[in-house]
Amino acid sequence: MGQVWKELQKFESLDENESAIVFYAENKASMNHFKTLIFELTEKMNLEICYVTSVKDDPMLTSKNLKIKSFYIGDGAARTKFFLTLKARILIMDMPDLEKFHIKRSKIYPVHYIYIFHSMFSVHSYLREGAIDNYDTIFCVGEHHVKEIRETEKVYNLKPKKLVSYGFPRLDTLIQERQNTIQENIKIKKLILITPSYGENNLLEVCGVELIDILLKSGFSVLLRPHFKILKESEKLIKTINDQFGENPNFILEEGVIPSKLFQSSICMISDWSGISFEYAFTFERPVIYIDVPKKILNPNSEKILVKPIEITIRNKVGHVIHPTKIEEIPNLITSLNKNEKDSKKIKDICSETVYNVGKSATIGAQYIQQLNRELSMKN
Repeated sequence: MGQVWKELQKFESLDENESAIVFYAENKASMNHFKTLIFELTEKMNLEICYVTSVKDDPMLTSKNLKIKSFYIGDGAARTKFFLTLKARILIMDMPDLEKFHIKRSKIYPVHYIYIFHSMFSVHSYLREGAIDNYDTIFCVGEHHVKEIRETEKVYNLKPKKLVSYGFPRLDTLIQERQNTIQENIKIKKLILITPSYGENNLLEVCGVELIDILLKSGFSVLLRPHFKILKESEKLIKTINDQFGENPNFILEEGVIPSKLFQSSICMISDWSGISFEYAFTFERPVIYIDVPKKILNPNSEKILVKPIEITIRNKVGHVIHPTKIEEIPNLITSLNKNEKDSKKIKDICSETVYNVGKSATIGAQYIQQLNRELSMKN
């Protein structure tokens, strides 16, 4: 307990310029969305930033980058105080629901809050109602976010936010990794990634055990990466899967981020409503197989926003939707998908229509932050 309070004290002792630009990481996945932006700000623009994290073993805590000051504040009372008494010009994070629960805007300083999406999915369908209403600037993945946010502001009579045509840095990183990957002789052959989202009727709950069994018996290797909430909420199911397949050399249960080498060497992804499915389709320009389970609803009032969610409108265009009772057809479907070259061009076009600034998002975001920091420093 003492450590997090000491770290908070250390952060609070910084002067205004040292704590001007702050990133906050809620979990391990946050760094996927910050990495290129932080690199751009510190290495290319020579700006100093603070990096505050609730992840105990966050690699950024041991970063050798002298432009980054890192602090670990846990996820308890020290974190609550950090937000309430924050003195910074700009706070950047990918955590929604600001002001909705115990994480509040600063009560002592006019901090400018920037929200970065951790999924390409639609605002009103994959986040809770009002999840990003209390941010000042939103870094939008594509035009769909702009339409949805403006429609939400109209419906709920909200003050307009500053919307930046940003993109999705995680996708940029994956595409770059794909280009850098030399086709090595990776021992895992015919690797299939299974990435269920969380919720009562996710694919793992509905047909996961049977699906893994079918794939392994058909000569595929399988990497299962459950959503971190499934690992917490469905321990019994995870144990069943481990007991049944854990000894199989062709099965991997991944509890963290899928290692880049395995992501890059896989031949297909099977998902349900997980945001990673778009990352996969757009990186490899290859269709995803979607198991047709009910979509989880985080916002029961999403229908007030008369914009159809992107994950529904382009799902059939970037993948093949298959009913849970027909999963025995999947091995043949995988084989036929990998032979169809028309899919690649179609998915590439959808990607450029859906995502802003592919390959350049971090530059756009860093320029905005640099300019905003200048303007705020002259005001305060």
